[in-house]
Amino acid sequence: MRRDVSGKRILITGAARGIGAATATELARRGARLSLVGIEPGLLKENAETLGDAHMWVEADVTDQAALNAAVAATADRFGGIDVVIANAGVANYGTIRTADPDDFARTIGINLIGVYRTISAAVPHLVDSRGYALLVASIASFVPIPGAASYGASKAGVDSLAAALRLELKQYGVTVGSMHPSWIDTDLVRRSEADLPTFKKVRAQMPWPANGTTSVEECAKAMADAVEKRAPRTFVPKQAGLMAAIRALSFSPGLARLLAKRAAADLAQMDRENQALGATWR
Repeated sequence: MRRDVSGKRILITGAARGIGAATATELARRGARLSLVGIEPGLLKENAETLGDAHMWVEADVTDQAALNAAVAATADRFGGIDVVIANAGVANYGTIRTADPDDFARTIGINLIGVYRTISAAVPHLVDSRGYALLVASIASFVPIPGAASYGASKAGVDSLAAALRLELKQYGVTVGSMHPSWIDTDLVRRSEADLPTFKKVRAQMPWPANGTTSVEECAKAMADAVEKRAPRTFVPKQAGLMAAIRALSFSPGLARLLAKRAAADLAQMDRENQALGATWR
């Protein structure tokens, strides 16, 4: 059942660019009031002004609980409450465990997983008051091992598990929890990764369908907005990406792991060399 989002008070993290910015635009088009949260104040301000006077922006890093608490409080003060929170902020880093800095792994987990927990934790009192909806942005990587991007996959698998647990915890308070699982979306993050790491582009293209395709950010934003309207428990972009969840056990089977490891060995070594030449693993 769809619920009209017109007038709904929605906070979205990672709203400066990419999926977050596009989703904010789509939800605003459907009549929602948006609070754009992120770490790029110039872009957030520009996005909010483009959306119109009914919307706002707040600078906050999802790794900073005090800043998140303040952003949530400012949103609730401005709108008189919060109906929906979309925990979207995320990053990626690449490289195998032989070359990637453990601190980079920790930072990816800190933003993609712990940042999601921090965001929902800060907003829970308002969601309970409104009997609202929390949408946690995971990935198709929740279900598919991606060699050379272990931190990203681990973080997104964690988000899927977190959403499942919070769904049970918050149901008694009338709060609905959903998880969003995009495949590869045509964003700055993906384009920059492929430009910096030609081997990453090659490895991605060799993944089984539908994990090797790319979806427009506009299509992803529409699916995200639809999920909010439906208060959906799980959403896949494209819809066929749900197949990867259904065959997750196969994806992690020893036989397939041996095959993938054999195919990926030379490419991963080259990806490590490309990362080392760049001098950083962050995208």
